[in-house]
Amino acid sequence: MKILETERLILRLQTTDDAAFILELLNDPSWLQFIGDRGVRTLEDARAYILNGAVRSYEQFGFCFYLVERKEDHVPIGICGLVKRDTLEDVDLGYAFLPKYWGKGYAYEAASSVMAYAKDTLGLNRIVAITAQDNHASAKLLEKVGLQFERLIQLPNDSEELKLFAFEA
Repeated sequence: MKILETERLILRLQTTDDAAFILELLNDPSWLQFIGDRGVRTLEDARAYILNGAVRSYEQFGFCFYLVERKEDHVPIGICGLVKRDTLEDVDLGYAFLPKYWGKGYAYEAASSVMAYAKDTLGLNRIVAITAQDNHASAKLLEKVGLQFERLIQLPNDSEELKLFAFEA
């Protein structure tokens, strides 16, 4: 189901048919470096990840990480959306794209669309995002879509301090 559409992109709900793409994305070296290993190694793992992650989030909260695909050819290029983590008080903007689609403005286009949706449709007044301290590209993008660095935080069961960015209406 299509949720958002931009000039070049469609953001839609993930389905188990997206398992091969999710498997590729979650095992990309950039995902492993900046987001972390989710232990998704097979198509069955990827299907379970989709059902227990995006599908469950959408059913529970009305938002999730949407699959981002190009309009022109419907090729999946990444995910972008919102998540309500148990470890953060506020709704969190997140995104990840395969490296071959970096530097083309897709992440900005998708994240801007999700931010507008979060504010205008979902009525969220505060949106946060977290990044690894060395993920300068993500930090720059978060600032470009209206979030500002707030502080360093440490999530439970994680030794790494992360940068917390926030937008407040």
